[in-house]
Amino acid sequence: MPYQFNRGAYIDSLITGRPPATGRKGAVTSPHYLATLAGHDVLKQGGHAVDAAIAINATLCVVYPHMAGLGGDLFALLWDESRSTVRALNGSGAACGQATRKFYQENGHSSIPSRGALSAITVPGAVDAWHSLHAEHGKLPWKALFAPAIDYARNGFPVTLKFSRFLHRFEQELKQHEEAAKIFLPDGSPAKPGEIMKLPDLGHSLELIAEQGADVFYKGELAQAITEKLAQAGGLMKIHDFQAHRSKWEESITTTYRGYEIHQTQPNTQGIAALMMLNYLETFNLSELGDQSAEYYHLMAEAAKIAFTYRDRWVTDPQTLDIPIEKLLSKDNVADILEHLDMDKAADRDKHLDRLPHLETNRDTVYMAAVDAEGNAVSLIQSVYHEFGSMFVPEGTGILLQNRGSFFSLDENHPNTLEPAKKTFHTIIPAMALKDGKPFMLYGSMGGEGQPQTQAAMLTRVIDFGYNIQQAIEAPRWLYGRTWGADTDSFKLEARIASSVLEMLQTKGHQAEFTVDWSEEMGHAQGILFNPKQGTLSAGADPRGDGLALSW
Repeated sequence: MPYQFNRGAYIDSLITGRPPATGRKGAVTSPHYLATLAGHDVLKQGGHAVDAAIAINATLCVVYPHMAGLGGDLFALLWDESRSTVRALNGSGAACGQATRKFYQENGHSSIPSRGALSAITVPGAVDAWHSLHAEHGKLPWKALFAPAIDYARNGFPVTLKFSRFLHRFEQELKQHEEAAKIFLPDGSPAKPGEIMKLPDLGHSLELIAEQGADVFYKGELAQAITEKLAQAGGLMKIHDFQAHRSKWEESITTTYRGYEIHQTQPNTQGIAALMMLNYLETFNLSELGDQSAEYYHLMAEAAKIAFTYRDRWVTDPQTLDIPIEKLLSKDNVADILEHLDMDKAADRDKHLDRLPHLETNRDTVYMAAVDAEGNAVSLIQSVYHEFGSMFVPEGTGILLQNRGSFFSLDENHPNTLEPAKKTFHTIIPAMALKDGKPFMLYGSMGGEGQPQTQAAMLTRVIDFGYNIQQAIEAPRWLYGRTWGADTDSFKLEARIASSVLEMLQTKGHQAEFTVDWSEEMGHAQGILFNPKQGTLSAGADPRGDGLALSW
């Protein structure tokens, strides 16, 4: 039976595996059902959206430890209903004082190792970010937010099929790190789906945080344990690096897309690339091109290439480089930039885009969202970078430290060159869209370079094609570029996309190839849509993960 079209989309792809969860009094979504339930319970107890987000994130640190953890960073966008404002929180940590290019070069490294103690060189920011969110907006007691996570860590949780796959995929690498192997391969082999995993050391660390607050992580017992074990393994972080860490409230950066106001976090994240993509896409009639057409996918890949080219020139810690954010997001520059976008031919990112207009100056993540009964909303993303982060776990803590610092360059001329106390480029970005000054959509995904592309897919499929949030999440996706720590310019498409589309993309010069139907390479996306006319919230979760969306 031939495909039929509906506003440019295949009708088959609009039939989702689950409906959006629609309600009136609150909504939560995350990539793991147990975490979503933790957030739901917090909101049902009268908690603020930030309370729910913290409970979700803490639970993910236990049940999805390959992607989230106390040893990672986070970024968040908060809609404060009482002030009718969007606030951005940068919860990323800086490189420690002893992390220098000279150290690595003198020790024979041409790049920063991606695993082990020498990859764990940035202070984890997540716990302090939770504290910053709760201190200003929390309604429930801090301790109560950690009860589900502690219970699952102490008493165990069932391993999902997808988590088991990651354990199998990284079995040999985990075995190279004694403490990580003891935790994640307790019987010497990966857990099978349905088996119960317990993380007692992590449970103890969570209990300390619940009882003593964030200070125990940055100034107390946990900070001492982490830095002592790092030192024994040749690591560089010291307790004064932890003591100096602070989360930072910032203004979000914005653009408009067809009358909607889109918010992202500032550099050191790639949020600016997601906004630049929308500036380019807005000049095209996507409804006319048609969703899931070769033209749509081609345009998305070419817009990403241009945005990533500028991003790679500029995005790093803004304290170390004067980033021309206003000019990069100026719509006055779009026409000149789009002269380099050819709808008939794929550009070579290294060769064809080296003459883009110069603008002068004056892998491994979890996304979650929550909306409470008062209308406060949180869009939050957290990561330990690569799967299982650095794979270094300070003995007795259960805390898997991130390897985000390995993204620094040892080239002194690179914008993201390593320097002590500098924050590295981050791929993780939460997103929020407003309409008429009120929240319209919370959305995000894991997946490195895929994050701006998946966000563009979700937003255009809602705004341009009229999809509901679950349809926007489940519709076939693509990925141009690198993710999961890989470095490639291939153009991957889920195999549910028509073979004729793949062939047409190949004739345009793309290194296009099919991946599996519901590929985890495409990320785990979540989102919440606001319907002010009906007074409802619709939440969606990605079947590519183990997620669940709830609204009531």
